Amino acid sequence: MAAAVRAAECGVDVGIVDDNAAFGGQIWRGETNEGRTQDAVKWAELLRTAGVTKLCGKRVFHQPVAGVLLAEGGDGLCELRYRNLVLATGARERFLPFPGWTVPNVMGAGGLQAMVKSGLPIRGKRVVVAGTGPLLLAVAACLRKHGADIPLICEQASRGSLARFSMSLLNHPKKIVQGFQLMRELAGIRFAVNSWPLAAHGRDRLESVVISRNGKSETIECDYLACGFHLVPNLELQLLLGCQIQAGFVRVDEFQQTTIKGIFCAGEPTGIGGVELALVEGQIAGLGAAGSASEARRLFSERKSARRFARRLDRTFRLRHELRILPTAETIVCRCEDVPYARLQQQTSWRTAKLQTRCGMGPCQGRVCGPATQFLFKWNPDSVRPPVFPVRIDSLASVMSDPEPENSSAVRGGF
Repeated sequence: MAAAVRAAECGVDVGIVDDNAAFGGQIWRGETNEGRTQDAVKWAELLRTAGVTKLCGKRVFHQPVAGVLLAEGGDGLCELRYRNLVLATGARERFLPFPGWTVPNVMGAGGLQAMVKSGLPIRGKRVVVAGTGPLLLAVAACLRKHGADIPLICEQASRGSLARFSMSLLNHPKKIVQGFQLMRELAGIRFAVNSWPLAAHGRDRLESVVISRNGKSETIECDYLACGFHLVPNLELQLLLGCQIQAGFVRVDEFQQTTIKGIFCAGEPTGIGGVELALVEGQIAGLGAAGSASEARRLFSERKSARRFARRLDRTFRLRHELRILPTAETIVCRCEDVPYARLQQQTSWRTAKLQTRCGMGPCQGRVCGPATQFLFKWNPDSVRPPVFPVRIDSLASVMSDPEPENSSAVRGGF
């Protein structure tokens, strides 16, 4: 949204494509007009008046030739032609396997939050929130606002790490305000450091969770476990287009341009840093793509400050070694193909694991088990092939038979 607005202000033709039904991404998804944050209201209004071509519910899955992307939506195939491209593909939750993590109602923290915002009834349900990162607090606050009973929030980071992180916020007044607001919203809820889930129990649905808390196990009866171990960037499109990845993130220059000329990237794919960093990087990317270098430079100092905060996030919520030994031999790691931990222990790389066990070859295409095996075994995915998302057979057939599908809509612009 920020990239599209700033580019449009420079007078170029801009199209914005979102795979969700409405703009706002994971952070502002489902917010009502009355409940929106000031930033959400501001950027929604700017986008509304920017003169941008808007396409929602479209998912890009292939680039047949340079400068042309193919996207699929409910109304069929869509061809997108561009001169400059900004990728803001965001991040997803990292899930780590432990015994019982496939029991129904063991869910991603952000995933449960999104479902509640979309109408899932949670009032009166007992929800344990566990994992690591600031997302846990935001999720807990959201669930409580919708009537959930939260007996415990479990954070795997140490008390010392969190204390140092809190002290570092003195240079970020806005973060301090957000922190105090969360403290008010979560008042009365137990918050446990050095804690993480050991096992989940239940037959048809979740009944209880066993938590490791300062080295001692504790069983908590609950209806849901909202669990997530920070975030990992969505890099599939960047890899498909040939952008260079460095230390797990997209490599960009000072204007957010990737190693491919004319392709820019902003937000979590360049470093997990939260909404403030994403917004400033998006503005710089939009201005850079529109050729307004001088305007982009005015935002460099703001980005520098936001990136310092991102580095503190990484240090504070770095995953501890104990999480690597949670799965047992029978624990399913690849949920799509039912591949247990014991079979993966026999493999030497992500590639051999795919060839020998089909790990990562199911519907999620490694989006869940990929980051898990990267943490457990230090494996790295070696390639991305189109389609990068599951698509309908007729979309694939159109691509194979006709490089410019007869019935597709097209968006052509300079951005």
